[in-house]
Amino acid sequence: MNLTVFGATGGVGGEIARQALSAGHRVTAVVRDPARLEVTGARLKVFRADLTDPEALRAAVAGRDAVLSALGSRNRKADGVTARMTRTILAAMEAEGVRRLLVVSAAPVGPEPEGDGLLDRTVRRIVSAALKDVYDDLREMEAELARSSTDWTAVRPPRLQNKPLTGAYRTVVGGTPAKGRFLARTDVAHAMLAMADDPGTVKQGVGVAY
Repeated sequence: MNLTVFGATGGVGGEIARQALSAGHRVTAVVRDPARLEVTGARLKVFRADLTDPEALRAAVAGRDAVLSALGSRNRKADGVTARMTRTILAAMEAEGVRRLLVVSAAPVGPEPEGDGLLDRTVRRIVSAALKDVYDDLREMEAELARSSTDWTAVRPPRLQNKPLTGAYRTVVGGTPAKGRFLARTDVAHAMLAMADDPGTVKQGVGVAY
């Protein structure tokens, strides 16, 4: 596939680009600072741009089979940044007629999982309260997706870890895995690439966890 990756200088985005290249895909990494990009490869194209102008991004998404975004706030005061950046990507994609988009969201944005015990429910609510700005930003991002004409998927992992790829994660389309407390960034990337050509995940939030 011919893919565009946003957020490729981050943990999940870098893994998406790295794993996609290893699988033989062509990857365009959209970055603000190419010096921060640690991914290399013969099929990698680096596209330098900010995320404020849809017109500037059209060339980065034109003709792509899928666009994958791991963009997100870097602190607890999200201030709507993820929703704004996603809105710009959506405008560029719609202008070019590119339909498939997968984004990283978060488990607390999805429905509460069935079967969680009191401890899991309590921790979830404490974390949701502490990171309210971040999750409100992600909810608005998902609302932007729902209003768009794209074939979107919002991938909702729990707390992220830096661990090797396992492939041993659970996915729940439209829901949240019970007792799903952690997921490695490598496995988030793996799941997103696996969903890129899965029609069953289109226009859905997908919970992913161990």
